[in-house]
Amino acid sequence: MMLQDKVAVVTGAGGGIGREIACAMAAAGARVVVNDVGASLSGAGAGSAAPGAQTVALIEAAGGAAALSTDSVASWESAQRIVACALDHFGRIDIVVNNAGILRDQIFHKMAPEDWLSVVDVHLNGSFFVARAAAPYFRAQQSGAYVHMTSTSGLIGNFGQANYAAAKLGIAGLSKSIALDMHRFGVRSNCIAPFAWSRMTEAIPAETPEQQARVENLRRMTPEKNAPLAVFLTSDRARDVTGQIFGSRGNELFLFSQPRPVRSVHRDGGWTPEAIADQALPALSAQFVPHDRSEDVFSWDPL
Repeated sequence: MMLQDKVAVVTGAGGGIGREIACAMAAAGARVVVNDVGASLSGAGAGSAAPGAQTVALIEAAGGAAALSTDSVASWESAQRIVACALDHFGRIDIVVNNAGILRDQIFHKMAPEDWLSVVDVHLNGSFFVARAAAPYFRAQQSGAYVHMTSTSGLIGNFGQANYAAAKLGIAGLSKSIALDMHRFGVRSNCIAPFAWSRMTEAIPAETPEQQARVENLRRMTPEKNAPLAVFLTSDRARDVTGQIFGSRGNELFLFSQPRPVRSVHRDGGWTPEAIADQALPALSAQFVPHDRSEDVFSWDPL
């Protein structure tokens, strides 16, 4: 019961990773606000309470306490209502899990502005709005824990996901800023880059034998494998863990590096474009980041 007496808000908890985290937190003793707008993977058709209600029913059937929120994370006003749901039903808020997300994949030169804005609104703006709505309560009680879902699409790279990758890398920066700004109030903020077969990965192409093999590997990584890490990071056992980026892949856990200088060069009198080409480039190029994707870095089968 690592989350006994705590109150958690889990966004996008109507299925997949969000549902598994919400159920695991309830099993660990938390009272949970299950937030889900009931939209399709692209964000269309919002308004169905059924997915979130199913998660609430699962929690209550197991003896836990849960409340349903169908508000969108993608506006400041509705994000405040999500946090208010926790206060109205359970009297406090201790945990925010920013999991809600949509996909609108498209190769960059064909990506429509509305597809960019929709994905950034849900992932990045939504993470800010819900986290910010909870911040005054965390500050007042001198405690609180955030978990934000990032992605290797942003941390490493992927094809056809400029909107998603930018939002997910932005979430990593948001989390680090929250960790720095709110540390003095006893508030922690960390990221998880989850690996799981869910609606968010069903759109991965599977046309070539290599793509089909990758999809088969992804199918083996079920959503519940990510829940224990989220429970731990929001518990008091993780009181000294903040500003970090973790990954959960099957039975593997990862700690990701964060950008730091890897090589420097100095030239008396400063640099000209020609000097950069002749001297700096040869010195720096050995440490260039490879032009790879998530599947190139995580090329082995999950455990």
